[in-house]
Amino acid sequence: MSEAAHPPPPAHWRDPKRPYWLMGLAVPTLPFQAGGLAAVSGLDVFWWWGPFFAFVLLPLADHLIGDDGSNPPDTAYARLDADRYYRWCTYLYLPLQYGALVWSCARWADGGLGPAAALGLTATTGVVAGVAINTAHELGHKREHLERLLSRVALAQSFYGHFYVEHNHGHHIRVATAEDPASSRMGESFWRFLPRAVAGSLASAWRLEARRLRRRGHRVIGRRNDVLTSWLTSLTLFTVLAAAFGPDVLPFLIGQAVLGFSLLESVNYLEHYGLLRERRPDGRYVRVAPRHSWNSDHTVSNLFLFQLQRHSDHHANPLRRYQTLRHFDEAPRLPSGYATMIMLAWIPPLWRRVMDPKVLVHYGGDVTRANLAPAARAQLLHRYPIGVSTASTA
Repeated sequence: MSEAAHPPPPAHWRDPKRPYWLMGLAVPTLPFQAGGLAAVSGLDVFWWWGPFFAFVLLPLADHLIGDDGSNPPDTAYARLDADRYYRWCTYLYLPLQYGALVWSCARWADGGLGPAAALGLTATTGVVAGVAINTAHELGHKREHLERLLSRVALAQSFYGHFYVEHNHGHHIRVATAEDPASSRMGESFWRFLPRAVAGSLASAWRLEARRLRRRGHRVIGRRNDVLTSWLTSLTLFTVLAAAFGPDVLPFLIGQAVLGFSLLESVNYLEHYGLLRERRPDGRYVRVAPRHSWNSDHTVSNLFLFQLQRHSDHHANPLRRYQTLRHFDEAPRLPSGYATMIMLAWIPPLWRRVMDPKVLVHYGGDVTRANLAPAARAQLLHRYPIGVSTASTA
């Protein structure tokens, strides 16, 4: 990491972003915000407030505020890590998340929403569910039992609890390899990646959990199976809500869950696109390094996502808490924050026009060093012959 451009920190350094981490708690209140705006204005379009907030306001704020670029000094690490304020910023997401879910079910069930408004409420709640997976991601990497438990609770809304197993014990081991279902390949569109990632992550989670249980002498089908218990938690949640508000809420619950985990997989798609870890002489992959993750250091979206965009440091040090994650100058960088890049990923020709040249530059013009989609390999080798200058595509 290059420190030359940054002045030395003061002896008693204090996190300048400390009060702003609470901004992330605006996300689980998006359904309340949508309902309030629709009631005050009389316009049903405000039920789509969640997507507007995520994909219009956040990119605009990222553009206006720009990059962060600052890192906490090493001398402040222990104090930052132990400061429980930062933990409560994540803990409080959950009661707001579930309060919004119950309230949204009530609004769906009362029959007062037209089709467009109902779809807007589903999309807004889906944004909450998707970002809740990010909150679960932060909590699930920690050693404390409470945080791991809260991680599973946060995942129940999206019916994606197997993420807890696959991400920690699968993705972090196989990241930036052809074997990882959550690492997208150069030449692979998001719409091809999505079903591969969903099915592959589910299958991987089951295999990993079955192996863990067999090694410990336990039955695979039983209460110790974290994949089964996570699905049972979601099923119980959906059943209770359907009993409370009627079975008519089930399409809403399913819709927001699908949108939620699709948002997660959109993030997975852009975090490691085309990046490949090299093999050592013994055939094993080299250790994960900053060059194996795409970073974005845009200030505003990092505040809302608990610095998920400082992804290189997260993979190198998965137990680091979000407030201690660092920006690495040598890590490959996305041209914008996650919200903008997600929208770009949904339009494959635009994504490839922006990102394929960046992958190529990252590998010095040698496309064979990238993680290539098998179906696109021949086309990519023809399009980017080795030895051709990449200056024009940087």
